[in-house]
Amino acid sequence: MTEPHSPWRLRDFRVLFAAGALSHLGSNVGYVAIPLFAVTTLDAGPGQAGALAALSTVAFLVIGLPAGAWVDRLPGRGILVAADAARAVLFASIPLAWWFGVLSLPQLYAVVLLNGCATVFFDVGSQSVLPELVGRERLVQANTALVSLMAGANVAGRGAGGFLVQSFTAPFAILGGAVAYLVSAVGLTGIVRRRAPAVVATDRRRLRVEIAEGLRHVLGSRELRALALTATLTNLGAQMINAMLPVLFTRELHLSPGALGAYWAAGGVGILLGAGLARRFAARLGHGRALGLAGLWFAPGALAVALIGDGPWLWVAGVGWLVIMTKTGIDNVLGVTLRQHLTPDPLLGRMNATFRFLLTGALAVGSALGGLVGQAAGVRMAVWSGAICLAGAFLPVFCSPVRMLRELPVATTPHRRAPAVSATEA
Repeated sequence: MTEPHSPWRLRDFRVLFAAGALSHLGSNVGYVAIPLFAVTTLDAGPGQAGALAALSTVAFLVIGLPAGAWVDRLPGRGILVAADAARAVLFASIPLAWWFGVLSLPQLYAVVLLNGCATVFFDVGSQSVLPELVGRERLVQANTALVSLMAGANVAGRGAGGFLVQSFTAPFAILGGAVAYLVSAVGLTGIVRRRAPAVVATDRRRLRVEIAEGLRHVLGSRELRALALTATLTNLGAQMINAMLPVLFTRELHLSPGALGAYWAAGGVGILLGAGLARRFAARLGHGRALGLAGLWFAPGALAVALIGDGPWLWVAGVGWLVIMTKTGIDNVLGVTLRQHLTPDPLLGRMNATFRFLLTGALAVGSALGGLVGQAAGVRMAVWSGAICLAGAFLPVFCSPVRMLRELPVATTPHRRAPAVSATEA
């Protein structure tokens, strides 16, 4: 029996959850299959693998901030449907090109870059539409469910990705990801309640003003600034490691694609575990204190990841990855909920876009940096650099007022002058 205030009682949330499951599945299959395809079939080296990983997230640096303002202007359901449909087409182009013998690294670069653009709008849109779909009183439960979903997709998608590459080759695995995106797009059309745009038609000057409002809201708040910095450093360190793992597993450790998929799937188990612990930690310790102490307890596990090697050292590194991803699961539930509570409705799109700009931009920088360090000083040095960054990433939140928060704050709506309506939209 569901709780009276459970988001599961709401049909639109169930639709969003089901479609999100397929979307995450497609993303995680591609996460494993595309870099493995580049390394094993197209002979990509450490630098090229790093570039491929960087291009998959660089869109957040290029269009991440404007996307927040656009999301605040557009209907939420339409954004999600269009993003998943675009990703389905992009993924389907890879096996099609392979079938005709014309697939190349430049095409993979283009696909992951454009796929990242669609992901910008999907991620910002889904986090912005959630408070209206479920209400703020259900956000902790809703975010717990969605983070658990993401973790489960990491386990299933990355594990399945490694298995599909090993059993049926990468192009067929990527085709499966395209199908998942397509079914997700169709499912999202079932959302009945449509988020009304927070901003009506405006001119180009107003777009810049709106972006600046989102930046000031995040960077001007000590709590939001600390959450953003910790999450940015976490993503930077994790992606320096992840960008090098396909090269490390296949060329140095001589392990199968299935082993790499299983290793990444262990991280999904950690996120799932962290999501399950988040509400209990918050209830016992207080919301902010749980965030701070989780970092102190779990973050040092990242150093074990750098010990990855043959035999038992692979298991040591796997446990370290499980531990640090448990912290990430706790952060994802409590941190996302806190920033949603600290933000009034008219700024949700821009707040989320600012976070995604910083967080996913850090993935792009981490991928490129991992590739550069791996090319210049070796793959092992790149992994160690990422692990050290990941182990210390909790400090901004631990040393901020966030650690003192016991209850979730209530966002206040800022006074805003109604924008002038122009004849044409920007």
